[in-house]
Order: sequence, then C-alpha cells, then structure tokens
Amino acid sequence: MGRRISPPIQSTWKTMAKTDVLIDAGPLAAAFYQRDQHYEWARRQVSHISPPMYTCEAVLSEAFHLLGSVPQGAQKLLDFLERGFVAVPFSYAEHAGPVRELMRTYADQPMSFADAGLVRMAEVRRAAQVFTTDDDFHVYRTTGGEALDVLAPAAR
Repeated sequence: MGRRISPPIQSTWKTMAKTDVLIDAGPLAAAFYQRDQHYEWARRQVSHISPPMYTCEAVLSEAFHLLGSVPQGAQKLLDFLERGFVAVPFSYAEHAGPVRELMRTYADQPMSFADAGLVRMAEVRRAAQVFTTDDDFHVYRTTGGEALDVLAPAAR
C-alpha cells in the first residue's frame, strides 16, 4: 500500500501557489534587443519563468515603441505573444478609478499609465512579482501601502 497524502491546509496551499509574474516594458524589450544593457539579464530571467507572464496593453505599447528601430524587434515580440508567453488580462475600463488614484498619488514621479496598470495588477493578483528594469517600482506602493515584490537587475 502506498502512503496516503492528505490535502494541504489552506495556509500551506497559499504559499505553494505559483507566483504570477507581471512583466514591464523594459525586460520585455530587452529580451529582443542584444545591444540593450539588460539583454543577458532579461533573457536569463525569462528562461526561468513559467509562462504565461502577465501585462497590460499600455506596457505592450511601450515595448513595441522601444523595439521600433530594432530589426525584427516587433515581429519577435508578436511571436512571443502569439506563443502564449505573455497574457493580457487587464482591462483599464474595469480599473479606471484605482489607476487614476495611483497616477494622482505618484504624480511627482511621474507614474506612467503603464506603470499604474502594473501596480493595479499587483494589487489585484496578490501573489505577484513585478519583472522590471524601472527603479520606480521600488518606490511604488499598493493603495494599502504594501511594497511590491520586484524582480529587477542588481543596482549598479
């Protein structure tokens, strides 16, 4: 007879759950541009993350802009999206109030629309890590005052 394994209790189950990774434009673009200072770091991180990573359309717009002059950059990013490595579950229309409030709170930074979307996603997806090259995410807090779990390159 095999060992009987009881189901995990709720608190254990929560800590065992997969952490969602919210990807920002910096590493998304860096992964497809060999001359980017974060290229190697971004590629290494992406290779260790189970898809899908999550983002918002504003981040995709920024990433496509950053890759605008990179040969085949936009096509590589489109391929990455179509293969399911990144999902876009966020709808601004459903989160307009909180996004506006975040941008008002961080107006002195200033907080971009894309950054506000990712912070809001981190609030909604409680076990989330923000994958970024942007130091501002170390400053941003949720509306409840919690620091974000940030995956970023080591400070230079």
